[in-house]
Amino acid sequence: MLIMNPAETVRLVTDSGVVGIVRSDSAERAVELARQIWAAGVPAVEVALTTPNGLDAIAELAADVPSGCLLGAGTVLDAATARSAVSAGARLLVTPTLAEDVIETAGRYGAATVIGTATPTEMLRAQTLGADLVKVFPASQWTPKTLSDVLQALPQLRCVPTGGVSAADAADWIGAGAVAVGIGSALTKGPDPAAAVAALLSAVRSAR
Repeated sequence: MLIMNPAETVRLVTDSGVVGIVRSDSAERAVELARQIWAAGVPAVEVALTTPNGLDAIAELAADVPSGCLLGAGTVLDAATARSAVSAGARLLVTPTLAEDVIETAGRYGAATVIGTATPTEMLRAQTLGADLVKVFPASQWTPKTLSDVLQALPQLRCVPTGGVSAADAADWIGAGAVAVGIGSALTKGPDPAAAVAALLSAVRSAR
C-alpha cells in the first residue's frame, strides 16, 4: 500500500473535488461499495465507522488500495478511534464535529483530516488548530450562496460541504468556493455508476 503524506492526501481530494462516502449495514457491503466507487472514478473514499465492523472493512480495503486512490475513515469521534483507524490503514480522518483530539492524533500519526464544523467560528477554529480541510456539516443547513458569503470574509478556509449534497448540486458548491464535496449513496445508484460519476466529476471540474 502506498502511504501518502497529509499534503499528498489533501491534493488528491482537492484535485478530484469529490470524497465518496460509504455508510453500510455490514463490513462486507462497505468493502463492495468502496471498490465500486473507486472503479467508477472517484479516488477518495471514506468508510463511515457507523458501519458495523467498519475498522475491519478499512483493514481489508487498505490491503489493496488502487494506485492513485485514497482510503479514509468517517465518523471519527475521538483520539482512540482516530488511532485505530490509522492503524487499520486509513490515511484520511473525517469527523462530524470539531474534534480537537482527532486533529492532534492525525498530526501525530501522519494522517490528513476533514473536521466537521457547523458555523464560521468553528470552521476558522478547526483550520487554526491544524485541520487540513473543514467539513461543512450538515450542508443541508447551508446553501452555496451562504458558503460563498462566508468565504468572502474567510477566503483561507478549505471547505468540503457534506450531508445533503447531491450529484445535481455538487457543481454549485464548487462554484461557491468549496474545494471538494462529500457524497454518499448517490455515487452508486443506478445501473451505470461509472457514467454518473464521470458526469459528476466533469461538472465539478467545469465549476472551477
